Amino acid sequence: MSGQKRKKVSDSVVTMTELVLPHHTNQLGNLLGGQLMHWIDICAALSAAKHSQRVCVTASVDKIDFHHPIKLGNAVTLIASINRAFKTSMEVGVKVFAESLIEGTKIHSNTAYLTFVSVDENARPVKTFEIVPETEDEKRRFEEALQRRKFRLEKRSNSD
Repeated sequence: MSGQKRKKVSDSVVTMTELVLPHHTNQLGNLLGGQLMHWIDICAALSAAKHSQRVCVTASVDKIDFHHPIKLGNAVTLIASINRAFKTSMEVGVKVFAESLIEGTKIHSNTAYLTFVSVDENARPVKTFEIVPETEDEKRRFEEALQRRKFRLEKRSNSD
């Protein structure tokens, strides 16, 4: 795949909504962190695949903070989009919102950044498309993604 084709950030947006059911919760009636991470990974993978038009594999997950508990019965909406595309990898940002349909409240509960690599039929990395940020928010996220990538690469080289 040539990396010459350019795509808009808006073309990579994926929105998923899940309902927190009893088997998704801990003893306190809160959504299990691992379940949320699973949903984040799926939503981000779909966004990466939508952008690259390839199967994409998770290369890394940055820190995920849990700001607010998500309760049994809440609707969880995950919104993913590509922040920046590199040669074969892409940083995907995922925003998570918890909504109580009964109370009529909605909170931004989590943000996560994941790196995906697009692969061919033999699971080898292949070039992906360039991403074109258009809005001010997309441009900010585009620049911040480069800083996070530099930090990840420095951290990796220092741990060798």
